[in-house]
Amino acid sequence: MFGGRFQVAAVWLIFAGAGTYLFLFDPAKGTFYPPCPFLMITGLQCPGCGTARSLHQLLHGHLVIAFELNPLVVTLLPVLILLLFHFSPGSEKRAVSLTPARGWVLVVLVVGFWIFRNTPLYPFPI
Repeated sequence: MFGGRFQVAAVWLIFAGAGTYLFLFDPAKGTFYPPCPFLMITGLQCPGCGTARSLHQLLHGHLVIAFELNPLVVTLLPVLILLLFHFSPGSEKRAVSLTPARGWVLVVLVVGFWIFRNTPLYPFPI
C-alpha cells in the first residue's frame, strides 16, 4: 500500500519539478535543453519537436502559441493528466487498458502528425 502511494507521489513531484523548471527557463532562449537528434540529422521535425517550448508557453497561459509549437502535445496533455488522476491513491479504479485497436489508433495519430507537421501546411510551417 505504501509503495503505491510513494510511487504516485514521486511521479507528481517529478512533474511538479519539471513544470517549475519549464516555467522558469524558456527553452527557446536557454541552452539547458538538448537539441533534437532527429532534427539535427534529417532537418525534419519529429513528433516531439517543440514539446518543451510548447509546455513553457502553456504554463504561461499562451494556448495558441503552445498549440502552434506542438499541437499533438497540447491535445493529448489533458488525457495524460486524467490518467495521472485516475491512478492516484483514493481514486476509483476502473479498468484502463491499451487494447490493440487503441494502440494502433495512437500509432497512426503520432505517425500521421509526424508526416503532416513536415509539410508546408498550416499550422505546421517548416
